[in-house]
Amino acid sequence: MSAEPRINDRIRVPEVRLVGPSGEQVGIVPLAKALELAQEYDLDLVEVAANARPPVCKLMDYGKFKYESAMKAREARKNQAHTVIKEMKLRPKIDPHDYDTKKGHVVRFLKQGDKVKITIMFRGREQSRPELGYRLLQRLAEDVQELGFIESNPKQDGRNMIMVLGPHKKKTEAMAEAREAQAARKAGRQGDGDAADEIADDDAGVEDTEQVSAGHEVG
Repeated sequence: MSAEPRINDRIRVPEVRLVGPSGEQVGIVPLAKALELAQEYDLDLVEVAANARPPVCKLMDYGKFKYESAMKAREARKNQAHTVIKEMKLRPKIDPHDYDTKKGHVVRFLKQGDKVKITIMFRGREQSRPELGYRLLQRLAEDVQELGFIESNPKQDGRNMIMVLGPHKKKTEAMAEAREAQAARKAGRQGDGDAADEIADDDAGVEDTEQVSAGHEVG
C-alpha cells in the first residue's frame, strides 16, 4: 500500500472536515465543495487524517509540501548521530607511556561523543590479581571524568575485565562543536591570508615612497 496520502479525485468520501490554506478550520463540507475550493485557490485537496470521521483534508500545494518534507528528512538524516562504541584494550601492568597513549585515545573518543569499552586483558598469573585491573580502570575513569562517566561498572568476563565509559556530551553536540571549530579554523586561515596581503601592500608602499624620495634628492 502507498504511504502517500490521497489527494483530489483520489479521495472517495461524501464529506470531509476541511482545513484552509493557513490552517483555519472551515468545517465539515461535501467533497464536491472541498474540491471546488481547491480549484479556486489553485491548490490540492490533501487527506491528512484518513481515519478521522469524517476524514480531515487540507488545502495545500502538495508538490511544494512533498519537496519541503523531503528536504527536512534529508537534513534530519544528515544531523542524525549514530551511537558508536569504541574499544580500548590495556594490560594490567601497562607502562606509563603506553597508558598515556591509550588514555589520549579514550579522551578523543569521548570528545567525539562516543562510548568507550575498556578491556583489561589478563594473562597467566595475572588472572589471580583482578584487583590490578580494577584499580587501573578506576584510575582511567578518574583521569577522564571531565569528559565521561562510568556507564557500566568493571566486571570480570573470562580472562578479561570490562568497563564502559559514556560521554557527557551527546553525539549531536560533539558534531556541532566539531563543525564550529572547523569553521573557525577556516576563518582563521582566511584572516591570516588577508593579513599577509595587507603586509605585502604596506611593504610595496614603503618601497614606492623610498623611490620617490630618492628621485627628489637627485632632482
